[in-house]
Order: sequence, then structure tokens, then C-alpha cells
Amino acid sequence: MITASDEPIGTRDDLLEVFFESADATRPPKIGPEKEKCGVHAADFSPVTYEGVVMNVLVDLAAHHGWTPERERAGGPLIALQKNGASVTLEPGGQLELSGAPAEHVHAIAAEQRAHMAELEGVSKQLGVKWLGIGFHPFASRDELRFVPKARYTTMREYFPKKGKYGVDMMLRTCTVQANLDYKSEADAMRKMRLSLAIAPLTTAMFANSPWVEGRPFGGVTMRGRVWLDVDAPRAGILPALWKRDARFDDYVEWALGAPMFIVKRGDDFIPNTEQTFADFLAHGKDGMRATQADWRLHLNTLFPEVRLKRTIEIRAADAQGPKLASTLPALYAGLLYDARAQGELEALVEPWTYDEVNALRTRIWEHGLRAPFRDAPLANVAARVLDIAKGGLERRGYKDARGRDESVYLEPLVSLVSRGLTPADALLTAIGTGTDAKARLVAETDLFKILESP
Repeated sequence: MITASDEPIGTRDDLLEVFFESADATRPPKIGPEKEKCGVHAADFSPVTYEGVVMNVLVDLAAHHGWTPERERAGGPLIALQKNGASVTLEPGGQLELSGAPAEHVHAIAAEQRAHMAELEGVSKQLGVKWLGIGFHPFASRDELRFVPKARYTTMREYFPKKGKYGVDMMLRTCTVQANLDYKSEADAMRKMRLSLAIAPLTTAMFANSPWVEGRPFGGVTMRGRVWLDVDAPRAGILPALWKRDARFDDYVEWALGAPMFIVKRGDDFIPNTEQTFADFLAHGKDGMRATQADWRLHLNTLFPEVRLKRTIEIRAADAQGPKLASTLPALYAGLLYDARAQGELEALVEPWTYDEVNALRTRIWEHGLRAPFRDAPLANVAARVLDIAKGGLERRGYKDARGRDESVYLEPLVSLVSRGLTPADALLTAIGTGTDAKARLVAETDLFKILESP
């Protein structure tokens, strides 16, 4: 039986379909959170592996907490879980990701994260594991980590070393927090994309949270931010074509067509295809295969710009966060982009900025964070203004929790840091110090089980 996704792509409109079918002005916009974390053995800070820990965690969640197991093929290894619109998935180095159910407000996101950590608590204690909210594995070398058994990662681990210095590190050692946002129309999507791309380096700075590499400070505030500067330029970055005020879905399509592919999936088989751009595959095929809608949607999922367009707008520029800021990124972007006044204020702020100066800022963020200069002032000044805009947006949205607090409560820890010109990494380095117990202090500061202690 041929499904719609198996149909060959015939016209340019077929490439636009995924975006137009996702635009919906009739329903309230929701926020889709994604939160990654790396695991360490509490006794010696060694990294967890799929075979030793992660598989057992997935099995326990399925057996005791109602999650449905998923495998890439019948009889294959367990690689994901599904429940009530949420999923638990694996990043290449065994990082565990919660992709939350789309939520109307940030209070629901925080509650879901707390429930997730509560489900993980028992099995993690049995295995002697801590899950850390941090943007780059603080202890493990590249050689100490193993790839999880997902088919496309085999191709990616062979491909990335040919394209940049840090591609394998990106796969094995980085963790992110992400917010996925709805859009009402093509114009709404392009406006949100343009604004989000403009503040992507600022987002990286505000959420810089990866100052340790292989057991010690590396000299900057976000190793993850440094990694993304040298992975695979044609599929990453801040997309200059989308900075135009008249940008359309077609501009994103044109960029995606020119990006190299990873794989083609036929049945249960993942077939490497790293020598073609999607445009070339669409025009000429490969080994008798013709491009289908399923191929196109898979390709879109293998592109890694700082803001990605699919069925949602995906904010991808931030390091994973510890317990205090676990829900701050979704709150920031809901406040900025789900309130009309806030959108207008943000647009006025970024209007004078050029692609070239913002792109150049990316090269300074990893080392200097909010101390990086931008337009003759510290970037912290811009961050304070953006947080003020977001706070107003969240207050006007008016979603209250059981204690009568609106969503701006999730911005407060970041507001406190930014007011002092600090990133989460700066605060972390101060808290853990340089003594012999620094590793244990780092684990304690980034331990996501501390979310369970929050009121």
C-alpha cells in the first residue's frame, strides 16, 4: 500500500506542503519543549552507556510508568518511548531527551518535567546514576562515549569528520533545551523565524551552560556554542536568506534543497546518501530511487540551523539547563512570540541589526558570554531588554499556577543572572570552585533530580 508520504515529489508545491499544512490560525498556539540530559555514574563520574544504563532506564519506564516502547525495526533494540503526546528519545551518545507534549502554558511544561524526573528517580537510584542539566558532557572524552544503536547515527559518525572539527562531539557530548512554537500563517512563521534568528546568538549567551570539558574549565562559558561553529556549515547557522522582510517558505525550501543529505529510508533500511544535496536527489534520484515526501521530511529533520522550520518553529540555540532554569527557555520565547505587543517590541529592537554583525557575534559568545561586546555595549544590556519584553508578554498572557504566579516566574532566575552580567556557566563556575571536590559540586549543581525539591 502506498501512503501519501511515499508519493514521489512532483512539483515545488509538494515541497511547501509540510509548512502550509502546519499553519493554523484557528487554535491557541502551544509550546513543545525538548530537554536533553547526560548521565553519569555518581560514584566515579564516568559516563553512562546505552547497554549499561540507558536501555535499562527505557525498559523500566515502559514496564512501570505506562510508556510504549518503540524500535526502528521488529526485534531491534529499544530506542524510544511514547506516552500521551510525549516521547523519550536518545541522542547519539546516550543523552536522554524528553520531548514533551505540546502545552498551552509553561506551568504545564514544568509539571511534566517534574513528573518525568519522578519517574526516573527510582531506576536511576538503583543504577547509581545522576542526570545532569548541562550543555556539554563535563567529564567524558570523546573516546569514552559509545553510539547508541540507531541506524542514521552510523552514517552521521562517518560523515561529520569530513565536514568539520566538532561534528562527532556535537553528536556524543552536547545537550540542548529547545522550544517548538506554532505559527498561524506563512507570514507569521517568517516573522517568528526572522526575530528568532536575530536573537539566536543572544540566546546562546543567555543560556551558556557548558564551561567544563573533560573534567576541568575549558576557558569559555559554552563549549556547545563553540562546537556549533565548526560542524557542517551548509546545514547550520542563522540563515541569511530568512532575514528579508519579504521572506517566504520558498526561501527556506531553497536553502534546504542545497543542503547535503544523510540517508534515504526504504522500508526498514536506512541507505546512506551523503554525496547528494536534496536538489540533486530530487532531479536525478539515486540507484533507481526517486525523492518522496517522506524523504523530504526526513531531510528537513537532518538540518541544524539555530532556528529550524518544520511543522513548528524550533528554537535550537541554547545549552541544556540545570534545575533552576529548566523551564526558562520555553518561557522566554512564549513571552516574546506569543504576545503581539512583545513581538512588536522585539521587532523594533532588532530592526537595525544586520546579518553580518549578528553572525560575527556568534564567534565571540562561546568565550565571553554576556560580556561579549555588541554595538559598543556589553551583550548583557541587550539581554536585559529582551527579558523585560518577554516578562511583559508573559504577564499579559495571564496563565496562573495554583499559587497565583504567572509564567514570568520562570524567567526570574535568568533575570537575576543577567542583571549581574552573568551566564549560568559563570554562576556554575563560582559555585563549584576549583578544589578537589569540584566534580562532586558540579554534579550537585546540575543534578536534575533537584527539580523534585521545587515547590
